[in-house]
Amino acid sequence: MATDSANDTSGGVSTFVSSLIFNVVVAACILIAFTILRPRFKRVYAPRTYAVSEERRSDPISDRLLAWIPAALHVPDEKIIERVGLDTYMFLRYMRSMFVMFVVLSLLSVVTILPVNITGGGGAKGMAVLTMGNVDPASKKLWVHIVFFMVFVAWVMWNIFGEFKVYTRLRVWWLTNPKHASKVGASTIMVSTLPQTLIEDDDRINSVFSLFPGGVRQVIVNRNCSELEDIVEERDSLALKLESTLTSYAVKCEKAFNKATKKGATFEEPKRPTMRKSKIPFKGPKLDAIEYLSTEIAKLNKQIAESGGEEEKFKRQSTAFVLFNKQIAAHMASQTVLDYKPFSMNNVSLDIHTDDIIWSNLNLNPYDRRIRGYISMAATIALVITWTLLTAALSALVSVDKLTKIPGIKKLENSKFFGLFTGIIPSAVLAIVMALLPIILRLMLRLEGTPRRSEIDMRLLNRYFFFQVWNVYLVTIFTSSILSIAQSAFSNPAVILDEIQQQVPASATPILTYVLLLAFTGAAKEILQIVSLALRYILPLIFAKTPRKICDAETPSSFDWATSIPMHSLIFLMGFSYSFIAPIVNCFVAVYFGLFYLVYRYQFLYVYNDANWSTGGLSFPVSIKQTLVGVYISEIYMLLMMLAKLAKNPHIDANAVLRVIFPALILLLTIGAHLYINDAYMPIINYLPIRGAVEIEENPKIATTYPDLTGDGELNGPTLMDSESSTTPENEIRKRIYAMYGSLVPKRAIDFVLNKIPSLLKPRRTASADKMAEEFAGEDENAVFKSGTHPNAGTMDSGFIPMPVPQHYGPAETREGGGALDDLDMKRASGNTNILTIDSSAQHQQPAIVEPASPTHDAADMSNQRFVGGLAPAGIARSIRSYDSTTELRQRRRMPTATNPQAEAAQRKSRYSMADDGLLLNNAGSNALAEAFSNPALRAKPKSNIWVPLDNHGLCNELYNTVQRLGEGTIRIISQATRINEKAKVLVDDVEFDPDVSDDEDIQPTKI
Repeated sequence: MATDSANDTSGGVSTFVSSLIFNVVVAACILIAFTILRPRFKRVYAPRTYAVSEERRSDPISDRLLAWIPAALHVPDEKIIERVGLDTYMFLRYMRSMFVMFVVLSLLSVVTILPVNITGGGGAKGMAVLTMGNVDPASKKLWVHIVFFMVFVAWVMWNIFGEFKVYTRLRVWWLTNPKHASKVGASTIMVSTLPQTLIEDDDRINSVFSLFPGGVRQVIVNRNCSELEDIVEERDSLALKLESTLTSYAVKCEKAFNKATKKGATFEEPKRPTMRKSKIPFKGPKLDAIEYLSTEIAKLNKQIAESGGEEEKFKRQSTAFVLFNKQIAAHMASQTVLDYKPFSMNNVSLDIHTDDIIWSNLNLNPYDRRIRGYISMAATIALVITWTLLTAALSALVSVDKLTKIPGIKKLENSKFFGLFTGIIPSAVLAIVMALLPIILRLMLRLEGTPRRSEIDMRLLNRYFFFQVWNVYLVTIFTSSILSIAQSAFSNPAVILDEIQQQVPASATPILTYVLLLAFTGAAKEILQIVSLALRYILPLIFAKTPRKICDAETPSSFDWATSIPMHSLIFLMGFSYSFIAPIVNCFVAVYFGLFYLVYRYQFLYVYNDANWSTGGLSFPVSIKQTLVGVYISEIYMLLMMLAKLAKNPHIDANAVLRVIFPALILLLTIGAHLYINDAYMPIINYLPIRGAVEIEENPKIATTYPDLTGDGELNGPTLMDSESSTTPENEIRKRIYAMYGSLVPKRAIDFVLNKIPSLLKPRRTASADKMAEEFAGEDENAVFKSGTHPNAGTMDSGFIPMPVPQHYGPAETREGGGALDDLDMKRASGNTNILTIDSSAQHQQPAIVEPASPTHDAADMSNQRFVGGLAPAGIARSIRSYDSTTELRQRRRMPTATNPQAEAAQRKSRYSMADDGLLLNNAGSNALAEAFSNPALRAKPKSNIWVPLDNHGLCNELYNTVQRLGEGTIRIISQATRINEKAKVLVDDVEFDPDVSDDEDIQPTKI
């Protein structure tokens, strides 16, 4: 018979019902708020319609309340990859697969397992009657659970195999696609722990790596710039203070002038702001803040000019960037043993982006790095123990038994609100505690010496998932069960299986309440983006007082991959492990994945700007590994439950023994399938296969054609899209359905459904469908390009996604017409690998500001002004925050613009969108490459741009001239796109304007 724990004496029914009602109501309120706010706050809910490059933008959505749902669902998969990348596409495929599987799982488990549990004859009550604990140990009905579980384990493994086939094909296509392969970073490796004999000799480094195909194009050795880093960081900090001080003073002058004008009095200039030089409060004399900051910035810029002009002044260190002429050479070098000495050149990174590098961690001694790793591992273990005690204590504090001991609460025990409280508070407390964990883990991984931010995120995926499984799944949810099992086993080890049989099903209610919280409230909060809403529309009213801070508040948010993927893997674990124990869990897990899939479709297409997260889908294999962990734990549960039933069976027979053998066989078969996956797929997901590189070099159109995902065909072989019949919209839709669901169900089943419901193959009358029809209407013209007979055939895409011509196997430092690149072309580079080298002579000449005719100059005219003071010297700074608080440089360039303001405004890229055109192999000279891969401190310019608004009456013009004079040619005042309105508030007319993209040689301002 079932024990009290199984009989649901804790009020599980009321807890579940209260939690369900609460979460549904909260989610409904949040979704209503979203549908109302979305059309009104497009900078929060649709920044990807304007804030990214043209080819990555999503189509605008109408203001109808539910228009966002079809807009998110009707975008084809290939367009998703084009707009948001392979990482996002594979993540969405994973969420879609989980949704489909749990929908089917829910339907079948409700009609098969749930009736068996309810009629199991175990004598359970309440919620426990729905669990496997209510089935009699001797009942043959347990075979229903086993067969059901075997079928769905097989289906999950089928799906994993199918998804890996899709992923490996897409991975090769992504690596060789010109959008990626033509960038310098795709053919570059970062080698750490160079031996001393190679550090001082570029030729020797070149000779080591010249054995690889195509040879070495250039070698850049990192240098020790720690002192210069501190100087640049201090300079940028003071520049931000000066910007804030000038803006505040301009606003104060405007207010004083308005007040004096209203009273008919004479305007008196407000008192200039003061500050103390010492960082200790109230220590030292008060100084004029503007004069002091301007003078100090000038001094620091001079130091930067003196120390940063020649890189030979700085000592070489043990990390080098090796740029190959061929992409395949970089992939081969990253897999090769490079030295015969221990730990020498053993840390090689591929696909280098300089914005991704943590420069302070590059040159750690290999032994120091390992010691740090051991310390980090020990600290992680200590953190696991500490977090276990903390979460267990918090869970115990909000448990029913503890709460009823508090005076005044015990009398509420039978109230309906008590069930609501016990259903929400434990999950909410757990969510708050777990939110602090990623911050600590990231810091530990950084201190460990991890050289790249993307590597930190990839490693955090595994560590955070382990914490989720241990602290959320095993410790928090099963705290009472584990303690009860351990206590009983200590006094009588023979009853441990009996305790497992009773306690594990009893934990279904905590699982349900946690899934409910994340499914409804979690998905609704994700789409509402309350933090972004506050950061862009509420907090700027309080904290954003300068034009730069106002624009920074507009920056599109990014998706937190390192914490989100483990959370979804945890929900899969919860659902699959309880799929046969408590089938009702399946229904809400299906709701969870369905809601999050819909929300993420919209968020990635219209909100998140994750251009910086570009690993080519390497997060997907991590998701699969975490899924397999969930499968293993579920199989262990099944085995333990069958063993427990066997131990409780008074009449053990062959039938009962077989019920134990079959779960054990499932576990063994899963291990075998896992080993096959490791042997078959893992070696080809990280690196470019040589055969693939050869085939694409022979036929470059393969790299520009969206791959066929419907089978195991050759890269260079016939595909569905190459056949004549595939040129119809119906066959295109059929191909897309194969690609979407071919890993979930056999192709024959898809054909059967499509034959029975032919309306599924009819194109929808949407903007995307009309565009597709236009593409098919021009098929004859496209055929000319596919055949290669058109003079511009090399620049046309033969598939569904427009791509540039492949340039990644034979780069040369020449122009397209054959002429050599000049020095100006070679020097135009940035620290961001995703920025093209540009000819500065092609850049647009911006209008200069002129002195106002009178103190009452019209404010609208003043809003178009840009510079104050005399001619700015050549080589002005790109950004006053080119070196931020983490000593990481962020320099920007811009593409050539149109020759009129309207066209310029339409073509200029957003100040906060990442450039999608990379530093390309074929047009980057040696100087440009050396600058791009040098330490950020060496790239910092000895100049500072100060972006401040002009007041409406020219009250601060003389002050701005004084700042530029005190800056001794190292400070430039910029006032374009910002102004102070009649209410003395700072406004930015163009939030996409970046004051740090223009060079001095592009502009000739006049003196006020």
